[in-house]
Amino acid sequence: MPRRPIAPTRSVTRRADATLIAAVAALLLGAAPPRPPECRAVPGDGDLGAILAGARPGERFCLAPGTYRGPLRLDGVVVWGPREAVIRSAGEGTTVRMEGHGAALLGVTVDGSGGRFDLLDAAVHVAGRDGRVEDVAIRNATFGILVEKAERAQVRDNDVIGDAAKSLGLRGDGIRLWEAYDCVVEGNRVSDGRDVVLWYASRNRVTGNIIERGRYGAHLMYSHDNEIVENRFVNNVTGLFVMYSRQVTLRRNVFAGAIGAAGLGLGLKESGNVVATDNAFVHNTIGLYVDTSPLWPDDRNRFERNAFRLNEVAVSFLGRASGNAFVDNEFLDSRVHVEVDGHGDARQAEWRGNLFDDYAGYDLDGDGTGDVPYELRSLSADLVAARPELAFYRGTLALSLAEAIGRIVPLLEPRLVLVDAAPRMGPGSDARAD
Repeated sequence: MPRRPIAPTRSVTRRADATLIAAVAALLLGAAPPRPPECRAVPGDGDLGAILAGARPGERFCLAPGTYRGPLRLDGVVVWGPREAVIRSAGEGTTVRMEGHGAALLGVTVDGSGGRFDLLDAAVHVAGRDGRVEDVAIRNATFGILVEKAERAQVRDNDVIGDAAKSLGLRGDGIRLWEAYDCVVEGNRVSDGRDVVLWYASRNRVTGNIIERGRYGAHLMYSHDNEIVENRFVNNVTGLFVMYSRQVTLRRNVFAGAIGAAGLGLGLKESGNVVATDNAFVHNTIGLYVDTSPLWPDDRNRFERNAFRLNEVAVSFLGRASGNAFVDNEFLDSRVHVEVDGHGDARQAEWRGNLFDDYAGYDLDGDGTGDVPYELRSLSADLVAARPELAFYRGTLALSLAEAIGRIVPLLEPRLVLVDAAPRMGPGSDARAD
């Protein structure tokens, strides 16, 4: 039967609404957090470095608008101010170092850092326990916020802007967690940096952030038991890459605009027990890239109720596909739904209840499930797998014509890539958007 048009599902529409709301919220960043009680006032021309040198842990300092010279060291103290209170780098080293227990930097602007990558010169460096960086604007720094060898740090509602004029490799990371545990990274806007990094960092929650125009929106390596929830990875080379990590939860994120030859919305390499639900993969070169994942025989990855829309390739496997389950996902408006590099197929993965916009079956009993299995075959994917240089022609009339020939001429029938025995015929229930 001819392919019928499929309207955008309510889940995708609501995700788009959420993206707009998040963008509007980001414009509101800049209001200072509440002034701490029992706060010692510091005038705009005060020597903040000397004042902090004599401070005791637990003291609170409230800055007036003005410029304060770094570097500063916060050993268990709280520094609050409006955005007009600017802590300016002296031109070398890290501008603000937070140490001890309960140090906090709230509301101010940090302008600049040193320029050495080998020393990780940063606007703000957080160590110790229960540190907080909230509602801070960071400009002109090599690295933005570094959280290293820290526990229970909170990095919330900050605005970290890199240098868009520099090439990606010459920018520093916007936010980096290294050997950091039980931390929260929430509500930040990170733009024009290199990466947001979680390395050797476990039991952290990354939620509600907007990360855009970087190399890796976020990059996990050897980082286990992390939650990545309701973030917007937009116009990065790669939205999120998870490497050598286990027990990672990905929920209600948007991976969009990762285009170009290296464009990936989400990549997995040798990672297991990854659960990805209710995410949107929109307008990427490859929506989801799976490289030898899961690695360990007893691990599993599960992809459920995700929307794949307008990608060149929705899902791409490098190596085997076994150990992965795809349940109740939507594959709409992509040039290729699933491909496998080399000459393999994806039949060892579990495919159940997915919606494919090129399904040509029928539903005579009206139960919402196709009465015949969905089978994916792709001559163009076969050609690219056999001759990788042909990937240059993705999106051109030449490969589109090859795909059409593969469907029309039985002698050129390509290999079977996947089978979904119970394909879904229409949009899912409203529950997936709630």
